[in-house]
Amino acid sequence: MYKNYKYLVLITCFMSVLVVGLGAYTRLSDAGLGCPDWPGCYGFLTVPKHETALLHVEQNYPDMMFEAAKAWKEMIHRYFAGALGLFILALFALAWLKRQYPTTPVKLTLLLLLLVVFQAALGMWTVTMNLQPLVVMGHLLGGFSILSLVFLLYLRLTTKPIVGGDAGARPYYRLALIGLVVLILQIALGGWLAANYAAPHCNGLPLCSYAQPFSLKSVFQLPLEHSTYEYGVLSQQARMSIHLLHRIWALVTCVVLALIMWRIYSHSYSRKIKHCTVTVLIALLCQICLGLAVVHWHFPLSVALAHNLMAAMLLLTMVRLCFHLKART
Repeated sequence: MYKNYKYLVLITCFMSVLVVGLGAYTRLSDAGLGCPDWPGCYGFLTVPKHETALLHVEQNYPDMMFEAAKAWKEMIHRYFAGALGLFILALFALAWLKRQYPTTPVKLTLLLLLLVVFQAALGMWTVTMNLQPLVVMGHLLGGFSILSLVFLLYLRLTTKPIVGGDAGARPYYRLALIGLVVLILQIALGGWLAANYAAPHCNGLPLCSYAQPFSLKSVFQLPLEHSTYEYGVLSQQARMSIHLLHRIWALVTCVVLALIMWRIYSHSYSRKIKHCTVTVLIALLCQICLGLAVVHWHFPLSVALAHNLMAAMLLLTMVRLCFHLKART
C-alpha cells in the first residue's frame, strides 16, 4: 500500500502542476468568464453546442457573448481541478485508514483536503463575482499552496533526510524561510498584477514607458462595487504602478534569494543542500529571463504562461530547500 500511495502522491503532484498551468492559461487568454455560471457552463455539464442548447443560452443569458473556445478553456480547467480534488480526497481517505501508523500523513492530507474545498469555493466566487481581483489573486495563491503542500507530502514520503542534519547549513533554516516569504509576496504581486490586467500597462525596460508617476497608494486600491471586473477597472496610473511594484519587488526577491543561497551554499557540508541552493538559483535565473522576455516581446501568451509555471517551479525549489534544512534523522 505504501509504495502505491507514493505513486498516487506523485500523480497528484503532476496533476497539481497541470491544474496550475491550465488556470494560468485560462486567465491569460481572458477565458475566466467563458462560462458565467458554476459549476456548469450556461446551465449544462459541458459546453453547449447543439441548437436547442444554444437557444437556451440566448434566452437565459442575453447579456453574455457566448464564445465556445473560451468556454472550453474554462471547463477543461474545471474538469482537471475536479479530478485533482478527487485525488486529494483519495490521499486523505487512504491516510485515514492507516492512521494507526505514526508516519501516516493524516494531518497534511486533511489540510490539503480543506484547502482544496476552499479553493473550489474561490473558483466559484471568481465566476459569480465576475473576476473580482482579490478573489482571483486568492484563487491563484490557493493553487500554488496546494501544489506546494502536495510536493511537500511527496518529499516526506520519498526523501531520506540527511543523517544528523547539515550542521553548517541548519542555522540558516529561518533565513531560508524569510526567502520563501519574500518569494510568496512576489508571487502574490504577480497574481494582483494579473487579476487587474496590469501586464500591458508597463511595456518599457527597465522602467515603464509611460510618463505617469508611480503611486503606491493606488497599488493596493480595492476596486469594489463594479458589475464586472473583466479586463480590469483600475486607472492607467494604478495598473502601471502595480506592474512597476511587481518589478521592484522582483529585484528585491532576486537579491534576497541570491544572498541567502550564497550564504547557505558556503556553509553547508552536504552535497544535497548545495544541490538545492544551485537549483534555486537556476530557477531564479530562468524566471528573470522569462520576465524580461515577456515585456520585450510584448506579452505573448506562451511566454507569459511559462513565466507563471516557472514561478511555481521556483516556489517548489524553495520548499525543497527548506525541507532538507529542517529534516534530519
